[in-house]
Amino acid sequence: MLLRIYSMNLNYWSRISLLIFGLMVMANASRAQELNCQVQINSQQIAIGDNAIFDALQQSVFEFMNNKSWTNDKFAPSERIDCSMLIQIDKRLSTDTYEATFQISSSRPVYGTTYSSNIFKFQDESIQFRYLQFDVLDFSINAYISELTSILGYYAYVMLALDYDSYSLNGGDEYWQRAQQVVSNATPSGQAGWQSFSSRNNRYWLVQNYLNPRFKPLRECSYRYHRLGFDKMAENVQKGRAEVTAALMLVQKVHEAEPNSFNTRLFFTAKNDEIIKLFSKAEAQEKEQILPLLETVDPANTNKYSEIRTGG
Repeated sequence: MLLRIYSMNLNYWSRISLLIFGLMVMANASRAQELNCQVQINSQQIAIGDNAIFDALQQSVFEFMNNKSWTNDKFAPSERIDCSMLIQIDKRLSTDTYEATFQISSSRPVYGTTYSSNIFKFQDESIQFRYLQFDVLDFSINAYISELTSILGYYAYVMLALDYDSYSLNGGDEYWQRAQQVVSNATPSGQAGWQSFSSRNNRYWLVQNYLNPRFKPLRECSYRYHRLGFDKMAENVQKGRAEVTAALMLVQKVHEAEPNSFNTRLFFTAKNDEIIKLFSKAEAQEKEQILPLLETVDPANTNKYSEIRTGG
């Protein structure tokens, strides 16, 4: 009898435990993670005989980017930010140290359509990091723990900042500041990309520029371009395109203050093909209005923009 009572009590507490666990799972599911990040490791340039370590690295990076909560906001699964990260292993410097090139991109959906608009495309080269199979990837916003997780955390915040900026004016402030904190933590490491003096086209300046008042027109451009322009295209293409034109005119202010800046070039790296497709179908007057502007603020793609005049 006592054994039966004990068994009943055990079953009761087991059910309670399962209920609590289920509630915890539901609570976590209600605040789904923010990123939908596809991760790929390319190790073809080096030969080590056993690729298990790179399979483990790919899985670790995937879980780090997708399972961590980067904000306090609630994201439905359909709202997660589509992004990708290709890590090309260029050299093996020692048993656990590698030099790699990271290719990072992100996009956001256009309201009322199945189209996704590129927001960020960047190739970060000569990154040196340490990794041993089964290493746990730890990260803190308050400290530099490792080069690998600092890089990953930095780009998570950059993609969030750009996404939030596209939905509300200066909406990404908090995440630009977090990315800047990652830079501050990592600067004493001496690794390339974190210092102001090593290059004008690196992680330091990407964040520093976006937090500089001189670059506010570029952030306003992002908001008008996406939220007031492309998100309205399903309702009225001409009005949406007019807003895109007004948005791109804001870049002229940044160009006058900081000609050929890193951030402006990054914006057009993500956007030039999209802009060409949009304005190739515009009226002749719109084309003649936008072409001189594009050729001024994005001279690297002048030849490509000639496709607008010919209709693509």
